[in-house]
Amino acid sequence: MKTIRILGLALAMMAITAHAQQTVVKGVLVDSVLNEGEPYASVRIFRQGDMQKPVAMFLTEKDGTFKREVKGSGQFYAIFSSVGKQDLRKALTLGGKAEVDMGRLLISDNPTQITGVEVVAQKPLVKMEVDKMTYQVAEDADSKASTVLDMLRKVPMVTVDGQDNITVNGSGNFKVYVDGKPNVMLSSNPSVVLKSMPASVVKSIEVMTNPGAKYDAEGATGILNIVMNKQEGAARNMDGYNGSVQLTAGTNSSGGSVFVNGQKGKLSFSGNGMYYYSYPGTIETTVNREQDGAGTASGVNMVSNMKNRVPFRMGKLALGYDLDEASSLNAALSVTDFTMKNTSRMETAMTGGALKQGFSYGSNMRNEVSKTSFTGSIDYQRFLNKARSSSLTLAYLLTYAPATNELEQDFEQDSPQPWMNLTDHFSVNREKTTEHIVQADLTVPVGKGQTLSTGAKLTSRNDKSNADLNLGNVPAADMGMDYAHKNNIAAGYAEYAAQAGKWSAKGGMRYEYTWQNVEYRSGNGKDFEKDYANWVPSASLSYSIAPTKNVGLTYNLRISRPGISYLNPYVNRSNATDLTYGNTNLDVEETHNIGLVYNTYSPKLMLNVNVRQSFSDDGIEQYSFFDKGLLHTTFGNIAQKRQTGLNVYANWLLAKTTRLFMNGGVSYNDLRSKQLDMANHGWQGNVMVGLQQTLPWALNLGAYFIASSKTYTLQGSNAGHNILTANISKSLLKDKLTLSVNAFAGLSKGGNLEMETFSRGADFTNRQLVKVPMKGVMLNVSYKFGNAKQPIKQHQTKVQSDFMEKKSDNESINGMNMQK
Repeated sequence: MKTIRILGLALAMMAITAHAQQTVVKGVLVDSVLNEGEPYASVRIFRQGDMQKPVAMFLTEKDGTFKREVKGSGQFYAIFSSVGKQDLRKALTLGGKAEVDMGRLLISDNPTQITGVEVVAQKPLVKMEVDKMTYQVAEDADSKASTVLDMLRKVPMVTVDGQDNITVNGSGNFKVYVDGKPNVMLSSNPSVVLKSMPASVVKSIEVMTNPGAKYDAEGATGILNIVMNKQEGAARNMDGYNGSVQLTAGTNSSGGSVFVNGQKGKLSFSGNGMYYYSYPGTIETTVNREQDGAGTASGVNMVSNMKNRVPFRMGKLALGYDLDEASSLNAALSVTDFTMKNTSRMETAMTGGALKQGFSYGSNMRNEVSKTSFTGSIDYQRFLNKARSSSLTLAYLLTYAPATNELEQDFEQDSPQPWMNLTDHFSVNREKTTEHIVQADLTVPVGKGQTLSTGAKLTSRNDKSNADLNLGNVPAADMGMDYAHKNNIAAGYAEYAAQAGKWSAKGGMRYEYTWQNVEYRSGNGKDFEKDYANWVPSASLSYSIAPTKNVGLTYNLRISRPGISYLNPYVNRSNATDLTYGNTNLDVEETHNIGLVYNTYSPKLMLNVNVRQSFSDDGIEQYSFFDKGLLHTTFGNIAQKRQTGLNVYANWLLAKTTRLFMNGGVSYNDLRSKQLDMANHGWQGNVMVGLQQTLPWALNLGAYFIASSKTYTLQGSNAGHNILTANISKSLLKDKLTLSVNAFAGLSKGGNLEMETFSRGADFTNRQLVKVPMKGVMLNVSYKFGNAKQPIKQHQTKVQSDFMEKKSDNESINGMNMQK
């Protein structure tokens, strides 16, 4: 009997133990992009050390929830799988509690399996930070059928008007970098170059509104950095190559590009080349001018028709070599070249004043502007500790940029008045820029969550300009010009950054000393030398309201040194009634910027709001005046500028197949000039709204409406514009081959853009209407090739190296700090 009792007690204890080893596991599996429950995903529970046979298998419910009893105790793994998703593995301990709640689990898209209707929801397009915004061009389906200039219309805080003029935070005074280094060609001709560059060769566009002390002080509203399409982050022993080829043909342009990168052991390489030829059609310009001036005409009417052709070429080769685990050596060589070929016919009618009954004449013009830029760089980087939180970078950059402007004009009548020269003329203006940059940067941690960055930079820039003019077949030696402009800039900086809890702050100071020398070898002008110093402070403070929400306050002082196009005293005589030239007496412009930034991100909605205030008391402004019957246009430090603005960027994932965009802003501009005794002010705004839709058969559709209001200048205003664009694309052969069609049109008569400009002075008013052909269709074909199964490791120059994307323990969702 006693034995039976003992046996019964043992059986009861075994039953209790068996029951205790059954644990209820529950939770909810959520799509990381859509923030919706993942239905019918498979869940497998494995005992650690035995991943061959699961101890339990089941599916999530329709809403993504799951709840299941699992036998056993100890350490286990739960693996969640769903079609088109990356497997999610989570460790869990069973046996200690009757129920284990795994909470809310996020499962992500698998980029190698994602198909058709899920492409739209793959990745956020914008990485938002307090002082920097990054638009992921390569992740935008429209990049397969667009130019870089087209993509800029979608970038927060950037506006492109109907004449392709680019502004950042409402100002055209900014600098352009390529792969983190200054680019002379792009800074002086951003619209021409970016309009000819296919978006498929660009990885991302970074807008630096508060660059910080480490970066050059130039650029009143910040820096645009164009990051070329490099594939990064492969394993060190990954060998192979990847590449792509693209061909484009359309009613306005045609061309092609090729990109290839690869890695062999410690050596990595990349190269790209492109050629595009644009032919936008005939541009019609009408000018009506009324003027006061003794002995001159009181009215001028001009009508011109201009045809424009632009062949564009660009190539780049980059090499990188890992010397050891802590150091690398990188080199790059690039060339950019384009030629603008214009031919035009102009009819001019003049009435009143000394002309009494009036006078009219016709003229034919040929203008060819050729610009080339050669850039070479080499840099060395070494990490000084195992955590790679301390580093030293040494870099050198060389730029050589020659340019030629040839102008030939034939007049069909002789001038009836001495103040107007209608002699046939031919002029050549040759410019040449040579720039050397040497830079050293050191970053060291100085405590938990704190870093100190210091560095020095020396820039030597030499601009030369030589102009010859022939009147008829006779050289006009007294109207020629030859001068040199030298700028040497020495800079040093220190910047401190800290993070504590939800707060982060950064502050720094940059000092730049400039030696300027201008020498006239021939022509009218007086040699002069000028030395000056600039202290450039910057600061930012941000607070993380939640893991996906933050707010920040920024301040910086930016300067703008006038370039050769502003300083060059060469007189452009392409119009017999107008003279245009630079001003060698220009001084540095200083602009103060204050910004308040709010960022929020959820899997369905991405929102950035930026309120800003900028002001300058010595602004460089273009202005016009009459002298001896001719309209003169030049530049001067004559403007007091005040701008208060609001920018909003919104990206809403309406459904798995539908994404809506909005990028716009409104600002109040106030411009005043004591020198001209003039003032102008008013509200202005711009907006881009768009839709991306995935259609059946894995077709991707994009449609956009772009509009802007009147904008204000010191002496007048520019009318707004409206544009519609749309594209559709299809990928084949496992995404190796992509076909796309892009169409666009202005919303003026005939699908054109009609843009009116008004200006006034003390003794004139001027109205100009420009009709630009703005309708066309483009077909794009691209093909990817290669034998590398993973992306290839690539390097960027370390000149201004903070433009490279970095990851840290506080890497963020969409660029906002995530507390781990």
